[in-house]
Amino acid sequence: MSESPKFPPLFSGEVVPRHTDPFDKAVSRAIAGVDSGTIFYSEAVDTLRAALVLAPETPLEEAIQAVYVAQIGLAESLGALAPPEVPVHFQWPDRIKVNGAVCGSVRFAADVSDANAHPNWLVIGIEVPFLPVGGEPGDSPNQTCLHEEGCVNITPMALLESWSRHTLLWLNYFLDSGFERVHNEWRPRCDTLGKMIDLPKSGLFVGLDEKGRMLLRQDVMTETVSLIEFAEHV
Repeated sequence: MSESPKFPPLFSGEVVPRHTDPFDKAVSRAIAGVDSGTIFYSEAVDTLRAALVLAPETPLEEAIQAVYVAQIGLAESLGALAPPEVPVHFQWPDRIKVNGAVCGSVRFAADVSDANAHPNWLVIGIEVPFLPVGGEPGDSPNQTCLHEEGCVNITPMALLESWSRHTLLWLNYFLDSGFERVHNEWRPRCDTLGKMIDLPKSGLFVGLDEKGRMLLRQDVMTETVSLIEFAEHV
């Protein structure tokens, strides 16, 4: 038996059975009233899958900004564990990129969808592949895994522990200082910022506004796109 991962104060862990999705488990337990700060995780060796349950005290439009916190936590934990030459970036709204290729994602769900409503819970999940999902290396040049990027000495449980610590640290920054500090840390890691994009819509990705919404310029018009639009429905 492998040792259970160690979580920082205020967080606790609960392993899920094999073939159970930690995100789905986290959502079902959040609906039932599990403690905020519980992380559900799988012990699979090929992919890290984990989901954190939070109990926000703010409207959804503000609470959803914690998704950026979880992304920063993942980038910082990879930065701490991976070889120093391995760059980690974001692709809005939910992709993690390593060495320029997609290597994981975040998911999120809440019990409300109205930006002004107060959610009882918010679940943020992460998924990071350690081994190739299928096919031969190079078959999908826009997709990668940690082992293909030289991160062979990292284990899923070590990354989970590190993610929990970095995410808690940035959650505290977020709660103490608001979104600005999170935004300043997130922005340099987004490799599509300032570029023309096709997804989720076509336009120039100008940046994020003070509420964490994407600013997308199309000709002379600039529209906002909220992370709430990409939350999973439960």
